[in-house]
Amino acid sequence: MDKNFWTDLLKKVAEGSISTEEALKQLEFLPYQDLEFAKIDHHRHIRSGFPEVIFCQGKTPEQTAEIFYHLSLHHSPILATRADNQAFLAVQRRCPEAQYNSEARCITIGHSSAEIKNKYILVVSAGTADSPVAEEAAFCAEVMKCPVKRLFDVGVAGIHRLLNNRESLQNAEVIIVVAGMEGALASVVGGLTDKPVIAVPTSVGYGASFGGLAALLAMLNSCAMGVGVVNIDNGFGAAALARSIFRLGVT
Repeated sequence: MDKNFWTDLLKKVAEGSISTEEALKQLEFLPYQDLEFAKIDHHRHIRSGFPEVIFCQGKTPEQTAEIFYHLSLHHSPILATRADNQAFLAVQRRCPEAQYNSEARCITIGHSSAEIKNKYILVVSAGTADSPVAEEAAFCAEVMKCPVKRLFDVGVAGIHRLLNNRESLQNAEVIIVVAGMEGALASVVGGLTDKPVIAVPTSVGYGASFGGLAALLAMLNSCAMGVGVVNIDNGFGAAALARSIFRLGVT
């Protein structure tokens, strides 16, 4: 456990906001809590600065709700990704204050957007069809307490839409570029800025796009400097990486 964890816990006990018994209960759940079907990693926020994120795909709504509820007892904010409406309804029954972003397919509690000042993460998408993945990236970064700007539907088929927003590209600390089809947008953005570019290939496209594989390979083979690539449709992974990079530049 890090110093901040102990400091915060001792402060709460000293202030009387929690009892000694309640503090001991918190320690009982570290480093993980066994729910039989899942082992909740309560130490993750200490190691990485953010609580365990629930990946809902493949879980039943009831399993998602149970994990979400137990995480919400000890952490804030809480984030669940790849969630459908059934998962959200199950979570809402246990946590009435939970909110659902249907486009990002994310459930959250304790989320508030960070104020955008001089430094921000910019999320750029090629087309409207890429918006769900782009919104997942943007929303997850916001839940992780990062200021985020969105620049959607500026793909290379109408490159003037991107060039009209060069100031946003230059002022961003980190840029997430989300594109399907041939995935060319990441290379173009990488050639216009000296900021780190995180490319996210999407599974959007006709048959020869091979479910996003064509965009993935194009991004991996980019000749633009400073472009890194995450997996197909992995908006959350891009957000997590952007957050790590962004925090290095924030004082």
